Amino acid sequence: MHDSKDLNALRDRLRDAGFAFLDADAMRDRLGGAQELGDWAAFAASWNDLPADAYLAARGRHRRRRHAVFSVDTSGEIRRSPAQPHYQSVQYNPLQGDIERWFEPIEAAVGDGPSLRRILRFGHALFAPLAGAAREWQVEVHQFRIEARAGEAGEPTPEGVHRDGVDYVLVLLVDRENIESGTTTIHDAGGGLLGSFTLTHALDAALVDDARVWHGVTAVTPSDPQRPAHRDVLVVTYKKVAP
Repeated sequence: MHDSKDLNALRDRLRDAGFAFLDADAMRDRLGGAQELGDWAAFAASWNDLPADAYLAARGRHRRRRHAVFSVDTSGEIRRSPAQPHYQSVQYNPLQGDIERWFEPIEAAVGDGPSLRRILRFGHALFAPLAGAAREWQVEVHQFRIEARAGEAGEPTPEGVHRDGVDYVLVLLVDRENIESGTTTIHDAGGGLLGSFTLTHALDAALVDDARVWHGVTAVTPSDPQRPAHRDVLVVTYKKVAP
């Protein structure tokens, strides 16, 4: 379990660089391990039941996803919000901006389960002190599966290097099967490369100050073109609601 000193060190990294990479062991320690992630096997298996992202399928790309929105109040209490569309302005998503995108909801057992709730609490505890006063936080949760096929790379970020239009982003690798590449790159406002790393093990995590830096992920390809290949991630975005 994390302590205040540990969180303060992570916040210092975010203040200094605008991003941080945590390997699986470090992230597992911060989340509390098996004691706090009691449904992890079922949580990870839920990626096998993601519907196709119809918005990208129309463009010949292969991505599956589910979506949910939560709110976190000043006490840290997490509540699931009514189903609502995911919306980004074209400023942040030139590929699919300025449209309301409705996705199938994250299943109730996943949304209420200990693994997801523990991850949401960790992100709120880490990010909230960095952002100043907030009446509450709007937290959007995305389950993504990127599929790669022979001769057809998968695109984790088809919109390219981008910002999400929120305050902070947490990206957690859940599974990676028969996949090569998928390197996360972090950039400054001028496009300069600030850092790069690859999420390769379940619980490897990226933490991003979305107001300060841009991020993207390189295309993924199958290691063995004859076998199915996918990259499963959980993306959680945190956006503060003004006092």
